[in-house]
Amino acid sequence: MTLDRRGFLTACSRAGITSALLPGVLYTLAAQAQGAASTADSAEKKTLAKITPEMLDQAGALAGVGPFSAEQKKMMLDGLNDQRDSYAPIRALKIPNSVAPAFVFHPGPAAALIPKAECEILPTNSQIILIDCVGGDCLKEPEAPDRFEELAFASIAPLAGLLKRKKITSTSLTKMYLERLKRYESKLHFVITLTEERALAQAKKADEEIAAGKYRGPLHGIPWGAKDLLAVKGYPTTWGAGGFEHQSFDEDATVVQRLDEAGAVLVAKFSLGALAMGDKWFGGRTRNPWNPAQGSSGSSAGSASAVAAGCVAFAIGSETLGSISSPSTRCGCTGLRPTFGMVPRTGAMALSWTMDKLGPISRSVEDCALVLNAIHGPDGKDTAAAQTDSVPLFLNDWKTLRIGYLKSEFDAPEPLKLAEAKPNETAEETQKREHSNEAAKAARARRDYDRRYELAALDKLRGMGVKLIPVELPKLPYDAMVPLLTAEGAAAFDDLTMSGRDKLLTEQGVEDWPNLFRVARLYPAVEYIQANRARTLAVQQVSALFERVDVIVTPTTGTQLVATNLTGHPALILPNGLRGDDAPRPPKIDDGDSDDIGGPGTPVSLTFLAGHFQEAKLMAFASAYQEATGFHKVHPNLD
Repeated sequence: MTLDRRGFLTACSRAGITSALLPGVLYTLAAQAQGAASTADSAEKKTLAKITPEMLDQAGALAGVGPFSAEQKKMMLDGLNDQRDSYAPIRALKIPNSVAPAFVFHPGPAAALIPKAECEILPTNSQIILIDCVGGDCLKEPEAPDRFEELAFASIAPLAGLLKRKKITSTSLTKMYLERLKRYESKLHFVITLTEERALAQAKKADEEIAAGKYRGPLHGIPWGAKDLLAVKGYPTTWGAGGFEHQSFDEDATVVQRLDEAGAVLVAKFSLGALAMGDKWFGGRTRNPWNPAQGSSGSSAGSASAVAAGCVAFAIGSETLGSISSPSTRCGCTGLRPTFGMVPRTGAMALSWTMDKLGPISRSVEDCALVLNAIHGPDGKDTAAAQTDSVPLFLNDWKTLRIGYLKSEFDAPEPLKLAEAKPNETAEETQKREHSNEAAKAARARRDYDRRYELAALDKLRGMGVKLIPVELPKLPYDAMVPLLTAEGAAAFDDLTMSGRDKLLTEQGVEDWPNLFRVARLYPAVEYIQANRARTLAVQQVSALFERVDVIVTPTTGTQLVATNLTGHPALILPNGLRGDDAPRPPKIDDGDSDDIGGPGTPVSLTFLAGHFQEAKLMAFASAYQEATGFHKVHPNLD
């Protein structure tokens, strides 16, 4: 039956209905009335029960509109039944995950301009350098170590210098990393697929080209790993999820193609939490190299764990709402979440078309710059990828930058309020309240301890001559905009929910994708649009901060993580020291909800933010802090 859109809208208008009900509300209620289908085929073929006035009352309550009068409901019924019939032909298309909606998110305010490069990476005859590079590693004359495995934790620039000057070979470097991946996989569970045959062939080709004087640049011959949501031809791309273990694609992701062109050597596809949530995948849980009893956090779980463990020179991760930030924090890596649109996502699993971002996880800011230089820019396929001439990597003088800090995030928190006993409280309620209070006190103790490192960072910056300018995030309901993500994710994985294959996913809790996707189907379309309008305000108001300052320093946790993922601003996450022996002990069970539970001997982090496409300023300043502290040079003892 063809939908009479005009008739439906007219009926709603006459009835005084101005807020659309989510179609999935009525679809779900009607499906329940008809009875659940046992298979995907029967779900397509069955005839749903007609929508009844009683269903409208229930749907209205779910959507937050109504109540409707009997006359209003009568007027709405035919249009709603017709509208529901329009879902089936769209669902019958079986639209693949790679097809984006017919809208594109561009995070910058209307007048924003993408800056041109102010400097760039250049190879020289003797070594690889970054123009006006702040750090020391890239300027040192590298020498091959007596014990080859000492290179496991080297950053990219020294490795590139050794390779270019033929002091080591890509083949030997690749074999060393492959051996370490195999050695530590049973402890850390970070590999889904080794790409050994491909890697050795790439390494051999790199050695031949370098020997012939055909040097491609600083990533030539450097081994790396991909989060397994990036398509690699000839290998599975599992998305970390049960039911997708044998999925494969016929074309490499754009990022993979660009790193191939740069001469980098892909050695492995790394684990991610199922469909990019957390660190649990169909093969187990990826572990934190600093404390293997804990998870590595996620969802770029394997990428961060492998880099931290010295099992690859760098990795590519992705972030929608913390998936580079969280594992970089837990594992003590340097992670770059570029401006939304800086890196094309063609060939990457889609979770949220308006929030997904790809970026490097590495040992240093300079490593992130080298990788970003290779992977940025439009590819003609990802419509959200921004038009950029080249990436501005490091400014000539970071000391000219205006540096802000989110003052309230560094201030002492409000006194902890514990739940009080209620009159006639049952024994079960008492136990639950006491458990909740103990958890709250433990979390506050961890937060108070980690705050020491954040305050020390401010002192260090002041000691570097930085004049810190206090700023605050605009007061907006950022958390209320997060359903945008789950709504887009539910659309991206519509078939998974509708076919019942979501039962194959490992995690089935309240906060896991199967339940979140089902809940998202009851999100009204009007509210989705309203949340996007609120997001426009967030983009405008957060962007205004960067008219006052060039870079903002902030704790990694807190409101900024949600806010800047929604607004598309870039972030650099840096290791900021190791907790001492006096640190609060971690909880016995890591539920994956918090990144600050590591306990003694585990890393803490600090985050730097900048304006859209201002990675030059961001990396110049963050690199200066990183070299002044040296925290990125400390590594876990895996043996």
